[in-house]
Amino acid sequence: MSHTSPGVGRVETRFHTLDGPFRLQKGGVLPEVTLAYELYGEISPDADNVIVVFHALTGSQHAAGWNQSVPGLAVEWTDECQLGWWDGFIGPGKAIDTNRFAVICINYLGGCYGSTGPSSIDPTTGERYASRFPSITLTDIVDSQMKLLDELGIGQVHAVIGGSVGGMMCVVAATRYPGRVNKVLPIAAGLTTSSLQVIHNFEQMFAIISDPEFKGGDYYGGPGPELGLAHARMIGHKTFVSLEAMRRRARDEVIQHEDLGGYQVGHPLESYMLHQGQKFVRRFDANTYLRVMEVWQRFDLEAEVGGAIPELLARCRHQDWLVFTIDSDVCFYPEEQETMVNALRDADVPVRWFTVHSDKGHDSFLIEPWLYEALLRDMLGDPGRGP
Repeated sequence: MSHTSPGVGRVETRFHTLDGPFRLQKGGVLPEVTLAYELYGEISPDADNVIVVFHALTGSQHAAGWNQSVPGLAVEWTDECQLGWWDGFIGPGKAIDTNRFAVICINYLGGCYGSTGPSSIDPTTGERYASRFPSITLTDIVDSQMKLLDELGIGQVHAVIGGSVGGMMCVVAATRYPGRVNKVLPIAAGLTTSSLQVIHNFEQMFAIISDPEFKGGDYYGGPGPELGLAHARMIGHKTFVSLEAMRRRARDEVIQHEDLGGYQVGHPLESYMLHQGQKFVRRFDANTYLRVMEVWQRFDLEAEVGGAIPELLARCRHQDWLVFTIDSDVCFYPEEQETMVNALRDADVPVRWFTVHSDKGHDSFLIEPWLYEALLRDMLGDPGRGP
């Protein structure tokens, strides 16, 4: 792999500390919030060409280009972090064209890639927040990002785009800040947390909190809940990648691992899943995983934004929506986008709905830009046709 992207090239993470304390929906207050973000392209003089990309569950602010390292993290910035997770989508001449648009991606509040989260230092104690980091909501995350845009002098947003949980954040941004958002592009997302997601999410959270090394979240300075976090990742991973893709990736190779309580890995898929869990532990923080998982688990659009869904969506009638479904998705099933589209149509919101045919499952939106490019480009506007 080249150490430079053919798109936006080498980039660096920027950091911004919000003005004043940050009040949370559940009543907590963070005395200081710093958000890590990256910006690709130039903001126009009127700041009217900005696209906000919301990353998915375990993503980061590093969406495009090559970022060698991010300073001050409590986790490892591994090789797989260095190339932007949406590098195939963002850059000069790409679907999200940085010759025309300024694209900003921000690490979530509660994150572990430079934004204030459980592994950050609490300025009131000088120690890591750990178990004392408060519960947050998905709307808190969106609110913090909108406050960052305010302080960067960005009012109107040309578009919000996100996949998976990032797609749910698009819905929050569109309904909570309807006057600031023009175009809304949720990919493989939904209006609510489904029953199956609740079960999968709970399994993952339970895997972490039941690890003896979790210590109630106060594990910094020790080994940490590595087995629990790896187990959680394996539970989640099987909903992100299709079985066919897993079989291809696993091939016929079995990598020998340390003894697993007397059980020896003997199948390529076992070896593949264990590898996915073990490499994830190096680059992610268990407390952040729990906080962001809780954000998804407890998501309630009506309670967080305020109002019934039909009323909230009715605020969006001046916006243009493009909803993507992935036909092989078993994380956010196609029925969830159908429900979203029907609700938008009932509210008289202009919406287009497109189904991507892929055998890659939920992860298609990360790895198959050619399936999305034409529609993204058309929705955002063709640079060749001018503004």
